[in-house]
Amino acid sequence: MQDNQAPTAADPDETAYRPQAVEAAAQQYWNAQRAYEVKEQPGRAKFYCLSMLPYPSGALHMGHVRNYTIGDVISRFQRMQGKNVLQPMGWDAFGLPAENAAIKHKTAPAKWTYANIEHMRAQMQAMGYAFDWSREFATCRPDYYVHEQRMFTRLMKKGLAYRRNAVVNWDPVDQTVLANEQVIDGRGWRTGALVEKREIPQWFLKITDYAQELLDGLDALPGWPDAVKTMQRNWLGRSEGLEIRFALEGKGEPLSVFTTRPDTLMGVSFLSIAAEHPLAQRAAQDNPKLAAFIAELKHGGVSEAELETQDKRGMDTGLCAIHPISGERVPIWVANFVLMGYGTGAVMAVPGHDQRDWEFARKYSLPIRMVIVDDSVLDALKQIRHELALGVGSDAMLAALEGRDITAQDVSAPLRVVQEFERRIMEEAAWTARGTLVNSGEYDGMDFARAFDALATRFERDGSGARRVNWRLRDWGVSRQRYWGCPIPVIRCSACGDVPVPEDQLPVLLPEDVAFSGVQSPIKADPAWRQTTCPNCGGAAERETDTFDTFMESSWYYARYTSPGAATQVDDRANYWLPVDQYIGGIEHAILHLLYFRFYHKLLRDEGLVATDEPATNLLCQGMVIAETFYRENADGSREWFNPADVEVQRDDHGRVTGARLKTDGQPVRIGGIEKMSKSKNNGVDPQSMVAKYGADTVRLFSMFAAPPEQSLEWNEAGVEGMARFLKRFWREVTAHAGGPDHAVVDPAALDAAQKAMRRQLHETIQKVSDDIGRRHAFNTAIAALMELLNALGKFNDASEQGRAVRHEALEAMVLLLNPVVPHISHALWQVLGHPVTVLEDQPWPQADPAALVRDTATLAVQVNGKLRGTIELAVNAGKDEAEALARAQPQVRQFLEGMTVRKVIVVPGKIVNIVAG
Repeated sequence: MQDNQAPTAADPDETAYRPQAVEAAAQQYWNAQRAYEVKEQPGRAKFYCLSMLPYPSGALHMGHVRNYTIGDVISRFQRMQGKNVLQPMGWDAFGLPAENAAIKHKTAPAKWTYANIEHMRAQMQAMGYAFDWSREFATCRPDYYVHEQRMFTRLMKKGLAYRRNAVVNWDPVDQTVLANEQVIDGRGWRTGALVEKREIPQWFLKITDYAQELLDGLDALPGWPDAVKTMQRNWLGRSEGLEIRFALEGKGEPLSVFTTRPDTLMGVSFLSIAAEHPLAQRAAQDNPKLAAFIAELKHGGVSEAELETQDKRGMDTGLCAIHPISGERVPIWVANFVLMGYGTGAVMAVPGHDQRDWEFARKYSLPIRMVIVDDSVLDALKQIRHELALGVGSDAMLAALEGRDITAQDVSAPLRVVQEFERRIMEEAAWTARGTLVNSGEYDGMDFARAFDALATRFERDGSGARRVNWRLRDWGVSRQRYWGCPIPVIRCSACGDVPVPEDQLPVLLPEDVAFSGVQSPIKADPAWRQTTCPNCGGAAERETDTFDTFMESSWYYARYTSPGAATQVDDRANYWLPVDQYIGGIEHAILHLLYFRFYHKLLRDEGLVATDEPATNLLCQGMVIAETFYRENADGSREWFNPADVEVQRDDHGRVTGARLKTDGQPVRIGGIEKMSKSKNNGVDPQSMVAKYGADTVRLFSMFAAPPEQSLEWNEAGVEGMARFLKRFWREVTAHAGGPDHAVVDPAALDAAQKAMRRQLHETIQKVSDDIGRRHAFNTAIAALMELLNALGKFNDASEQGRAVRHEALEAMVLLLNPVVPHISHALWQVLGHPVTVLEDQPWPQADPAALVRDTATLAVQVNGKLRGTIELAVNAGKDEAEALARAQPQVRQFLEGMTVRKVIVVPGKIVNIVAG
């Protein structure tokens, strides 16, 4: 061992694989060398690999381990390609969980958060991740959030940040706004409290100004999963339609509605408005029942998913609008599925052609009219009308439709036949497809496009409507009413209104040494913190006590990593590193985080801070980590869940599970489903305990081998033990080889057939692993190929000079190929193979030798009448006659040809011999 080598358990005289000693030695060396700290190197290809930063909840879970191991494998592989690789790590440190935990444990959120960061950092370091820790930050530190405060004040001046009243989900227990995704079945995701709708002042960023660019930009992201792009397109929800104004009966401003189906306009039978709509409030002033109903609607969330699934409820306001074409009176109803925050807060209801409106109309006995039909219905209507015009069988037709006998002549029968036919069609559900207009006066016979253009032209001419592009996307509400978040840098002045804090007075510091009284925010309760002076007029004023939604911090953190210590949000270094070359995180972040992430990057660009349009070129969404669940039912019907580590699973001789029992008492437990690891089901596995038992490399190897990265990974300790056995076997193979005679250099011309075959498998493996990791991210198949190679080496009992040379080449290549996945053992075994201690990522990645891949022989399948009966090995340049003769000579083939006449032999060179006999 050289003098500068770190101590390692991989010395040749050490025969046993001791992962804890191996890993400690490798990590000590990397730390001493500051191996993964990087700087900008213009002219050298860069690679920025980023995994979504964690919330410091207290301990790593297996989801973290999987996420960060994927990133680490990619990072180490790319560095071995000669690239300048940045892989940073930090902490998404603000948020409600820290505040609730602090209240529960009677401490301050800052103290709880910083302690968790220390613990989780140590856990990450024990996993051997190649993070550049010199760039680490916590988003709760003032030197981080000062920059987003500065950006916010600039956005205020540009009109991109503003404050207005908004209807929100309000959790009465947590005393804060909840995002739609945080409302589950009408209850807060953490407290379980019934969520209320409240109208309160909120701060917003005008993400809608960037809606079209966010939509168009998805086409420039081929490295993002199609599923994510589809979800974002749906969330953005671009739609083209008409905004139509319905005049009110009596006095008042016209009621505007937006519709993507103006072709159904003649089917409007009522208008629906939100409970918060000014018309609803006006009508409720003289209508106590309506006022009580509107008050009821304040309960429940405001997410579209909830609105779609809840019972449809409504009440007539007593007000009417005038249909812009027919002039008919159209009643106006308050409906619980209409929100002020979406569109105009009013919807034209067409029960015949919208399922939600149909359900509402059926419930409240409102008219349902058919104004759109497809060709088959149109033909039937034409036939009915034709027969009625001829006076043929109108009574009989009507009787047949109504299921009754004819008792008297009905003079209205012809019209009623048509109406009854239409009613029967719409009896089961709304007719939502496009088609041809009927019952629409001058627009009868038009298709969707013609009707759209005709109505748009009419309304634009008379000023009662216009073409509009509408978006499902709404501006981003960034304010929260709790304490542990970045203070919004605004001063509230009674004379000047909302005034941004001057940049030279930033940051607005969040006090960290605080005490709680219930859930009330300490900064709301502290007059000394709130009171200040207005920077405009110098008068008495108060600070904004809302804090930023934590999505703000996580929307630009990736850029801050590129510019550690910069006085501005980012500096010129950002344009060396950005965009992120590989971003990694769960698909549950596909919409909100990833949309805000893209939006904020465009804000940075428009401030002149970055030069690119998108923050990340490629996105990998890893699957969940799942595990078995075990429980017992309590007397009250509740369930007590037991951790898999505390349960002994019983299996039969075939390995099938037959039962399970708790280790502590030996009594049976029930086996639940295989579910995502969670605290609620107590089926999480502690990574720290696994590392202590098997070593970090084993845990890393299992995480990458058990499933493709985008699929769910089922935790299985038997599988972990299998990975541990593989590493022990690899260790033995290398150390045994290193203990033998010196090896020669491979001389391809001197290799015999077996040696060539062994070397060919090595270089085929190099080729496959390179593609699996580098292009496909198929880490599991790359590891499987390396396992096959080790099995082949185990059977390669060739102690000759060239045999040992081939073995040495293969073992060196295996160490390098495995390094991204199991870097500690690779670090040690590289030294065992005679190399000085080094950062292995600075070694070049093995390259497949094209000459070694050339095969002298080929294996051909032999079939008799299309069924496989054996294989043959022959020279690649062998002719058809030689292939046929060798195939027919095989005993297992002769067996199936007995008593038969060979009629034809088909030879596909290098692949198959098929003997056709009868």
